[in-house]
Amino acid sequence: MTAHHHASHAHAPAHAEPDPDLSPTEYWEQRYSGSERVWSGKVNATMASVVAELSPGTAIDLGCGEGGDVLWLAEQGWTALGLDISATAVGRARDEAAARGLDGASFEAVDLDAWEPEPASVDLVTASFFQSNVALDRIAILRRAMTALRSGGRLVAVSHAAPPSWAKDHPATMVSVQDEAAQLGGSAEEWEVELAAERPRAAIAPDGSAGEHLDAVLVLQRR
Repeated sequence: MTAHHHASHAHAPAHAEPDPDLSPTEYWEQRYSGSERVWSGKVNATMASVVAELSPGTAIDLGCGEGGDVLWLAEQGWTALGLDISATAVGRARDEAAARGLDGASFEAVDLDAWEPEPASVDLVTASFFQSNVALDRIAILRRAMTALRSGGRLVAVSHAAPPSWAKDHPATMVSVQDEAAQLGGSAEEWEVELAAERPRAAIAPDGSAGEHLDAVLVLQRR
């Protein structure tokens, strides 16, 4: 589900309150169909810094949008599947993968609220800014996605921990990485919390001045 305001964007569209009559599919299709490209196509830098240390394998990216993270994963040698609720976004991601000749990147348009992964089938699940201002059962989707991880596999979730430094009154719900680690970590016998921290990330404010994002970074490994 295109639930993230992805850090790979140049300048995010203005955050308007969503039309309550729109379904999540309609909302995100409207969001994408109204623009040539919503995001810059670059990988989320915080996610990349974590995953760059891992040996490539198979991966699933939740809320892949136009595919920036999946394309980067494929370039690093991963076989990566991006899932998103928006068929428009998935179409753009497929076109970009084809343009780059990336056979390791594939994409599917699915409603993650109804999606069921194949158990113990992948080495990595990524979720970059998997947050939404329309209906999204975030924790339930992440828990279900984690069943796809093999022993030794990891969940890497990067979320907004605070509004941008230039938008303290930002309406979106922020993520507490400690709360999320407790919610998702489950039993210590099954999961190891490898990382649960906040990381600042330099950004450019809409007026061109220097600013900062604060990312919540969670890495869980299945034992």
